[in-house]
Amino acid sequence: MKWFKIIVLTVAPVLAGMLIVLRITGLDPGHPSFEAYAEAGRSARPGLWLTGELAREPVKNWDWVNQFDDPFGENATAMETRTWYGIPHSVRVLLVPRGEALYLQSSAQTFRLKQGFPNGKTWWAHVERDPRVRLKIDGKLYDMTAVLVQDRDEVARLRGGESPIVKTVDAKGIEQITEEWHYWRLFQRNVPEYGGGEFRALRR
Repeated sequence: MKWFKIIVLTVAPVLAGMLIVLRITGLDPGHPSFEAYAEAGRSARPGLWLTGELAREPVKNWDWVNQFDDPFGENATAMETRTWYGIPHSVRVLLVPRGEALYLQSSAQTFRLKQGFPNGKTWWAHVERDPRVRLKIDGKLYDMTAVLVQDRDEVARLRGGESPIVKTVDAKGIEQITEEWHYWRLFQRNVPEYGGGEFRALRR
């Protein structure tokens, strides 16, 4: 018991110090190549806090985000989510701009299909529990609220007419689901209301 207390008293300050440093410096999620991402079961190392200049002005057109749509590029977009234990969980994400509207898209394949939504990915569960997220785009941070799109027809429109449920038929003629797509509408938070100078935290 004595040794256990010594270990705890030794390790705890070190971990606390590391977290303080990472809170200041930030820790972006992993940035694997496509090959490494595929070999890891379509997974990448998550990050912690995202750092950068916090945008305060409302964005009226998000189409410029298209230039950062390569998840394996150097300027890939990232998103910080809030966890129940207080330490952020950040990941690389795919954004879908539609003029004044901005969407977040993600899909489930292989073993994640069996886990079901929102348990297929860790960050899905975080967003469904607390929809307040922070995006990092081209070095800038955007406070957002993520709202799950529950209308299947709307998701189909975002996918260019394709169903969010992708099915295939095997050699025996048995139909099976191979992929499920999910979309969230992202609303900007903490910007001046109506674009004026008076600051208000917009809650959605």
